[in-house]
Amino acid sequence: MNPNWEESLNHFERMIDSGTESMRIKAVIKLSKLSNQAPEYILSQTIPILSNLIEDDSSNNSSPHQGLVVHCLKCIARQGDDGRLATEIGQSGALCSILRLLPQSNASVQKICLKCIWCLVNLCNENRLIVAMNGGLEIIVNMLSSSMDGVRRYLLEILSALSLVRVVRRGLVSLGGLRFLVEAARVGNMLSRERACQAIGLLGITRRVRRMLVDLGVIDVLMELLRVGDGALKVVAGNTLGVILANIDYIDLVAQSGAIPLFAKLIQGSESVGQEIAEDAFCLLAVGEANAVVIAEHLVRILREGNADSKAAAANVFWDLSGYKHTVPVIRNSGAIPLLVELLSSQSNEVRETVSGAIAQLSYSQADREALNESGAVPLLLDLLHDDSEELKDNAAEALINFFDDTLQHETISQVVDHPSFRSMQNRLGRIRGASDNQTVSSMRQMNIDQAEPTRDYDAGIYRRSSFGLIEASMQTCSMTIFLKVVHFHFDSSLIKSKNTYI
Repeated sequence: MNPNWEESLNHFERMIDSGTESMRIKAVIKLSKLSNQAPEYILSQTIPILSNLIEDDSSNNSSPHQGLVVHCLKCIARQGDDGRLATEIGQSGALCSILRLLPQSNASVQKICLKCIWCLVNLCNENRLIVAMNGGLEIIVNMLSSSMDGVRRYLLEILSALSLVRVVRRGLVSLGGLRFLVEAARVGNMLSRERACQAIGLLGITRRVRRMLVDLGVIDVLMELLRVGDGALKVVAGNTLGVILANIDYIDLVAQSGAIPLFAKLIQGSESVGQEIAEDAFCLLAVGEANAVVIAEHLVRILREGNADSKAAAANVFWDLSGYKHTVPVIRNSGAIPLLVELLSSQSNEVRETVSGAIAQLSYSQADREALNESGAVPLLLDLLHDDSEELKDNAAEALINFFDDTLQHETISQVVDHPSFRSMQNRLGRIRGASDNQTVSSMRQMNIDQAEPTRDYDAGIYRRSSFGLIEASMQTCSMTIFLKVVHFHFDSSLIKSKNTYI
């Protein structure tokens, strides 16, 4: 009931060092059974002994205890805290020995080896690099190419873990292994699929690989993950789909696959970064006017029914879309303007700030000013000039400056022309217009869609909001402003779930 672990360890060492083959086998089996009871420091001392056994056996296909020793190492790796024992196993050289043993073993031992590797690369980041630097990627890809139905799940989930290593992602392309990464995103446990999805997003940065991924059916896979994944997986899938959207050729494909309703659900989710991703995706999808109409319908519904966070996110999208010439009438016809005006009285500062920004942008259109006026926007904007929020005051002032030119509102707004926020905004607009190389800049956020829409020879522009609300088109090759600023969140270890949940 209370074994003397030091004595047991000494006995194990003697059996391995000088016992018969039968005694060695029994000792390894007993250690496997006791691994979930033995103290971590005792298990740690057995790792070099087992590693030496594997090293001796890796060149001997007929050794009777190959599978037993590998299984024992897997049992030990699962014990302890924070994958420390798994790290020690990798550093002991045992992982390299298992890799050498894998291709030349029979099917039974191969399965045991793959289970152990699967465990080691899931529990320890360093082990992924060890596998990658010792020919492990080539072995996994070759085995996947040979079907290996009985162990395919392990192969794919090992691949998804390895794909978080940069050198592996590079190797996958040259080895023709992208199809297996897409397959790994389609099947397996959710954490494995999430990792594969992350890797696809990183690989999809380049146009050539993005095209290859689309040809392999990655859009359908990402759409499925957006439908069935948990909260974190949906965020990662949405982010990766956004990377695909960075090429204008795929915008219609993504829209036709049903992405717009799923991104609308992401906006209504609890993940703030998911809302940001959905906002950015909508801005890209709206390059197509038909898409913009559908997007506006979903956003109007959210403005009516959503919570404060989702309403703010929806207003944010309207703010961006109101800078595209072809979407301005879409917004007006969607019925969004009365809802935006109503939300100027929201109890949420975030909602009021984003709504007032959208209204400021819409106010550059005479037809929209008429709709805003009919909805009672001007009195509410005048009240906002006295708010504590500087952003609210700036947005209100920008809109009121545009209304000031209208005959019906001129007299009312003339009463606030000396207000500090009004005068400050007039000065800022003047400086921006004066610095525009003699081109007329009608808005702090207005962007001609003809300038924003790329040719089919390069990636779509990624738009971001500056401190004054000016949309900037940023053509990036390695760090796409919107989608890959979010990738830094998704692709770090904070999204890797508790290591014991998938063992």
